[in-house]
Amino acid sequence: MQTNTALQTPPIVDETQPTPNGFDALNLIDPICRAVRDEEYTNPTPIQMQAVPHLLEGRDLLGCAQTGTGKTAAFALPILQRLQESNQPAGPKGVRSLILTPTRELAVQISESLDVYGRYMNLKQTVVYGGVRQEKQVKALRRGVDILVATPGRLLDLYNQKCFHLDKVEIFVLDEADRMLDMGFLPDVKKIHSKISKNSQAMLFSATMPKEIQHLTQSFLKDPVKIEVAPPSTTVEKIDQRVLFVDRENKNALLKSMLEDATIERALIFARTKHGANKIVKNLSKSKIKADAIHGNKSQSARIDALNKFKTGKVRVLVATDIASRGIDVDGITHVINYELPNEPESYVHRIGRTARAGATGMALSLCDLGELGYLKRIEQATNKTVAVEADHIYHSESIASKRGRSFGSKPKSTQRKRNFGYRPASGKNSRPAARNGRPQRGNAQRSRRTAGNS
Repeated sequence: MQTNTALQTPPIVDETQPTPNGFDALNLIDPICRAVRDEEYTNPTPIQMQAVPHLLEGRDLLGCAQTGTGKTAAFALPILQRLQESNQPAGPKGVRSLILTPTRELAVQISESLDVYGRYMNLKQTVVYGGVRQEKQVKALRRGVDILVATPGRLLDLYNQKCFHLDKVEIFVLDEADRMLDMGFLPDVKKIHSKISKNSQAMLFSATMPKEIQHLTQSFLKDPVKIEVAPPSTTVEKIDQRVLFVDRENKNALLKSMLEDATIERALIFARTKHGANKIVKNLSKSKIKADAIHGNKSQSARIDALNKFKTGKVRVLVATDIASRGIDVDGITHVINYELPNEPESYVHRIGRTARAGATGMALSLCDLGELGYLKRIEQATNKTVAVEADHIYHSESIASKRGRSFGSKPKSTQRKRNFGYRPASGKNSRPAARNGRPQRGNAQRSRRTAGNS
């Protein structure tokens, strides 16, 4: 809190008056402000600054925001405040607010954020998703909840079992709407929305706005406020993006050599298929590199276990399919490595958005073989950004690079040095702080500008 020194002229004003700034300027109630201060968040992100005042007024909202912009807090804080102020009991089997999200991981993350921001409030919330036994979920729903975070499939299953009702929902949030579309959930989403009161406040968030999502907004939202904090398919500026041209048969060897670089402190690697992710983990294990995989064939407990190991530093490398490209918020991911490029530019944007979060810097490295040149071209067209080429590695393929229309004069392999893929400040030394207790320490710049609720 800063003091307005212009008012320090006695006897006209006896005491200085604080000028609201940061989260205090959003007119949030004290229990929420206390929770935000506990997390040492000081500066709202652009989407939070724009969305929170309108949502506190009860307006519907259409938000288009890339990953990592803080949209979870943008809708979570107003939901908590409006439910606290209306103070209506949920009642048995009642639900006051519903947040619908496409993946289990994102549902858990949103629920954890609500726990943090609502720690000084008495609101009841639960999270519902498939892949686990339903008994605990059913028990919580039958008691009634203020906030329900759910994936569509399990939600409809439990609704059909008459475990809860949706006719008294005051606030409805559809998060990652374009991902819902990609995963084939839109019919389920429409069924769920039809059960909700037409008088409820509604919010729809999407990183991209295909025609199907635009049509959806017309039936879901009433005179919505429209907020776009970054154009669709825009990548975070602080991500250093590079592409490495390599023959497919050399990808495993290249990946191994890259991970021998100690500046790659915590890496998230993306494969196109579940089998491919497992194979990468197996090959890395042979080279004594600790890694785990997360994908749709893994049980929910196995996925949670893999994420926890990655978060705590027990494994340095997590290999994932696109199930992890949205909704996973892990501190200190220094590198995202696209072992295989995705065939959709939007997936690339979401993948690399797992690094450079909350004002930090990060690096995205893509291994591109001959068959993926078309994918790379579409990514560059969609993001309006040319990905820099890293030719200084022993597996560089000049023949593939030349087919992209560029030549980089590769050196003979015998004279090439092993490339350091870390950060290179002017001093030539690694500027990132050493890891502590399995987690990278925050640099001074990161401490000075923490932001809340990355999604």
